[in-house]
Amino acid sequence: MSDNPTSVSRPEGSRLLGDPGGLGTAPVRSNKEVPLPTSSPSVQGVEAEGVQALLDALEVAEGVEPHSLMIVRHGYVVAAGWWYPYTSERAHLVYSVSKSFTSTAAGLAVSEGLLDLDRPVVSYFPELEAEVTDARSRSMLVRHIASMASGHVEETWPRVLEAGPDEPVRAFLRLPPERDPGTIFAYNQSCTYTLAAIIQRATGTTLSAYLKSKLSGPFGGCDLRWKRDRRGRELGFSGLHTTTETLARLGLLYLQRGSWDGKTVLDPAWVAEATRAQVPTAEAGMGNGGSDWARGYGYQFWVSRHGYRADGAYGQFCLVLPEHDAVVAITSQSTETQVLLDAVWENLLPALLDGPVTDSGADSRLRDRLADLAVPAPDVLPSPPAGGQQVWAGATFSPEGGKCEAQPSLTAVTVSVDQAGWQLALHEGSRLLTARLGTEGWAVEEQSAVPVACIGGWESPSTLRAEVIFLETPHRLVISCDIASKSFQASWAAPPLSAPSLADLRAPD
Repeated sequence: MSDNPTSVSRPEGSRLLGDPGGLGTAPVRSNKEVPLPTSSPSVQGVEAEGVQALLDALEVAEGVEPHSLMIVRHGYVVAAGWWYPYTSERAHLVYSVSKSFTSTAAGLAVSEGLLDLDRPVVSYFPELEAEVTDARSRSMLVRHIASMASGHVEETWPRVLEAGPDEPVRAFLRLPPERDPGTIFAYNQSCTYTLAAIIQRATGTTLSAYLKSKLSGPFGGCDLRWKRDRRGRELGFSGLHTTTETLARLGLLYLQRGSWDGKTVLDPAWVAEATRAQVPTAEAGMGNGGSDWARGYGYQFWVSRHGYRADGAYGQFCLVLPEHDAVVAITSQSTETQVLLDAVWENLLPALLDGPVTDSGADSRLRDRLADLAVPAPDVLPSPPAGGQQVWAGATFSPEGGKCEAQPSLTAVTVSVDQAGWQLALHEGSRLLTARLGTEGWAVEEQSAVPVACIGGWESPSTLRAEVIFLETPHRLVISCDIASKSFQASWAAPPLSAPSLADLRAPD
């Protein structure tokens, strides 16, 4: 197996992503406009039936709603699909996959001598030296926060924000660890936030700008939009919005041990250290022996039963499988993420073979299916019963019980109709978010500051059901309006982890 699979000559039957004609030119990975090269699954030793089985498993598993899937084998994209209304070019909130991008920035900074893993964290903030008096806090090294081993026994972020919203680093370093740093794992956003703050201070720029400038091959032209805090820092632990292909690029960079286009752009030693278990996780209650969270934690990467992974809430994954020379990128809205991983292990891994396989039309069938994926629609009527249009048109609904518990900022819903069809207006006080109600399929609304897609109709003469996808996130809001009481109920299939307003459910500018 080549150490640099992208350097090999293009096999017969391969082509560039977006190149519907046969062979493309040699792989070039410099920017977004030159996508990863593609090849037929069979040419790269992937049984298309195994990918079909994975799709079947993802679409029927309870608690799993896939949004995108990209499989890379031997440096080539062999399968890629998006469940409409999600699309390939749209950035998607990847939650804690952000941490692995922060890790990559840390590796670059170490190589440049800007970051020292064995230096005390507090030394990077000399203005706090006098305030940080606890011996354990002062002994905390950069490698400890990089591996979630600060000595704290549980998540500290809520306490940190409460104590020091204007400077979370100060609040974190003033919160004494219960154990010696390096002796215990606790998944702790404050660790990654502080690591990200050090990198941004040391480099003089944001994480996204640093990655794009230093790794222009894999990320130079990619969409990396990261939410910032009130100090202007990119969060590091979450908040990154990017595309599925960018997740695959991250995985491919690590699979190739820091090599891109035949050049070493990330220290292979960092790749090895970041992706091996620096601290055990099973003792911290991260699942039983069969769990993919009990295998250990590296520098902002999880060790998996197979390979290792970047891992974000609700099923955002970049799975790196060195033993199979493969990368799997997934975005989803999933509450059963172990089920999602199990589906990959059980269906895809047996389909990754050592050499080319015979294609008896399976590649074509898979390609057709990948082009026709869609998030399921509710079973409703496309219009109100006879005579109902006048009753529903212009009706405004208040939260049942006086307050919308699922989204307190949502104060009212208005239903209207015009020549183009039905429309919803979601009120957050005086602010409106409008969405065209697709009664025959998902209706995508791009004009709003918050891109959404909406579908719905009537469950009964008195009940309208609408589902609103916030397209730059994994999240879908389900709204049920009752005409008799003029009230509505709302629920999230997977509640946003941080969204005081619906306006927050978008990628930053």
